[in-house]
Amino acid sequence: MKIKKKVALSGLLLCCAITAKAQVCITPQVEQRARELVSQMTLEEKIDYISGPKSFYIRAVPRLGIPEIRMADGPQGIRNNTQSTLYPCGILSASTWNRKLARELGHGLARDAKARGVSILLGPGVNIYRSPLCGRNYEYFGEDPYLTGETAKEYILGVQEEGVMATVKHFAANNQEWSRHHASSDVDERTLQEIYFPAFRKAVQEAGVGAVMDSYNPLNGVHATENSWLNIDVLRKQWGFKGILMSDWTSVYSGVGAANGGLDLEMPVGKFMTREILIPAIENGIVKEETIDAKVRHILQTLIAFGALDTPREDKSIDKDNAQSKEIALDLAREGVVLLKNDNGTLPYRNGRTLVIGPNADIIPTGGGSGFVTPYSVVSLYDGMVQLKGGRQIELLSDSILYKDMSQQIYTDGSFTQNGFKGEYYNTRNLTGELFQAAIEPAIDHAWKYGAPFDGMPVDQFSARWTGVYKADKDGTVKFQLAGDDGYRLFVNDKLITGDWGNHSFSTRSAFMQVSAGEIYRLRIEYFDNVGEATVSFQAGMMDEERLASSLKHARNVIVCAGFNSSTEGEGFDRPFALSYGQEYLINKVASLHDNVAVVVNAGGGIDFRNWGQSVQAILMAWYPGQEGGKALAEIITGKLSPSGKLPVSIEEKWEDNPVYGNYYDNRNVPHKRVQYAEGVFVGYRGYDRNGKQPLYPFGYGLSYSSFEYSNLSVEKTGEAGLR
Repeated sequence: MKIKKKVALSGLLLCCAITAKAQVCITPQVEQRARELVSQMTLEEKIDYISGPKSFYIRAVPRLGIPEIRMADGPQGIRNNTQSTLYPCGILSASTWNRKLARELGHGLARDAKARGVSILLGPGVNIYRSPLCGRNYEYFGEDPYLTGETAKEYILGVQEEGVMATVKHFAANNQEWSRHHASSDVDERTLQEIYFPAFRKAVQEAGVGAVMDSYNPLNGVHATENSWLNIDVLRKQWGFKGILMSDWTSVYSGVGAANGGLDLEMPVGKFMTREILIPAIENGIVKEETIDAKVRHILQTLIAFGALDTPREDKSIDKDNAQSKEIALDLAREGVVLLKNDNGTLPYRNGRTLVIGPNADIIPTGGGSGFVTPYSVVSLYDGMVQLKGGRQIELLSDSILYKDMSQQIYTDGSFTQNGFKGEYYNTRNLTGELFQAAIEPAIDHAWKYGAPFDGMPVDQFSARWTGVYKADKDGTVKFQLAGDDGYRLFVNDKLITGDWGNHSFSTRSAFMQVSAGEIYRLRIEYFDNVGEATVSFQAGMMDEERLASSLKHARNVIVCAGFNSSTEGEGFDRPFALSYGQEYLINKVASLHDNVAVVVNAGGGIDFRNWGQSVQAILMAWYPGQEGGKALAEIITGKLSPSGKLPVSIEEKWEDNPVYGNYYDNRNVPHKRVQYAEGVFVGYRGYDRNGKQPLYPFGYGLSYSSFEYSNLSVEKTGEAGLR
């Protein structure tokens, strides 16, 4: 009997050695060490330990030798207060259908993390693509549970093979950013088990993920962070998870509910799982102290298993601006771009002068929120084309060139005697109360940061309004652009044109408008600051159609770079299905003047092609291709590389065709929204098949520069359920 025990133990230890940190190897010895540490902690220390001391950290307990542990976003690179490699977005990674590359992505992310002393990576995100409107689709791996699970598994194994802990998120059914704190995802159990759980289950049972992050939303009426069925019955009991279950940032709504609902760690700081709330609950028998002990033990045993309590977290031997990471980013971009359309072999563009035009021509856009990364360097599409073809063969016509500044045509009033705006400032955030300060300002371009606009004004909770008058000297297309932190909006002739009127970090909004010569347009810009930084800016420009026509005349090939960016697609909000009016107008304008036009689209999912897709000869879905994306795109466009990406989603012709169209939003005027997943398991291609709807571009679609011909296909029955 003793010999058998020794053999079993040695087998367990051997298993841990073979998996080389990829699996969370919580051995009996690890659990015992965690229990001993918990036994030495006071109740106050234990409660403190189950919430962050500050954003992106697990707190230290110095007297027990427990160090502070650092986390970092995110799925596409190490984000927090640092520059790092900007990898392509998740949906591009899924478009490669390449397990090896997903594993390499994990290795690269982990090396970048170790170079910065990061122990826990907050990724991957595995929420299923249910609708093209979800602002965080770009972070995820598409509509299919198997493809999502396999991609996530390799990503996690790659991260954890390097000794960094991965975090699979957002558990569960967080499939829209709209009203994400409040809208309940109402999903039957079959649909959860077949569509929305498999990637999480695979992350736990096959990849041995170290941490799981609960989502913001309620699931079937109970917030994920309080949902004991989700966190205890499914995650712990059904799947055998022994790691850390943390909240998403500010997604805890009840200390007692979260404590009894299975949550281990409240992030970013303790607001509900605190001494003030939990000690009385323990004294009154509402929460058991053993429940708190289990949470601390889950955290400690996982950190111990990853070596986070015993080895230095920062590896100074790894370059922060890492050549290996750049190469991984490039390889992913090369394989994840999808060629959607290529009439008459328009691409590749091998010869002749090429015009690169559009808002994304000289930048690399990315999605917003926790997937946003600041890289050391980027290669835009224009840069990539110049590197391959030389500057004389490539012309740039980005928005900053195409739209001529018209600030000198804006006046304070209808007398048209003084350029600029009339400004009005208030010591309230809603433009009410007594006017504090009036001013004439030549431009709206303020970066007050943590200061106030004028002495005597508060640094937070203030507002401002600017008015001006513009008289168009000719017919044309005007682009208005607003940016700021917090709320801002633009009215033209008292009609709301664009804005982002809410509490948020820095964002940008653009709007386009046709103007007529001689017409007068009254402009009104409104702004408020809530808390934190205060910035606001406004720009206006008219399309230089003469320059556009001239550039098109001298170009053999045209590339229009269109799509979304971090201000229009990202965390905390859903996006529209269609591109902006101005982008669609530009594409159609270019297509009306040239017959060799390719459009490169940056987006985290499907878009509306109806208004312009038939006007152009080629379309490339570039997603958000990361810092090396321009190089990869240039290689594909010029024929150095054949496109090989395949769609991980179905792209509908119109939004109404999507299987979830009728039940994506809860439009009832009630405080507690409920989103009924009435389509059940028939999401994505399953739904199109059941409904008899043909998507514009089906799941798995993607062209190349090669042509294929199939012949003599046959199917033979090999048994009751077999075919070959």
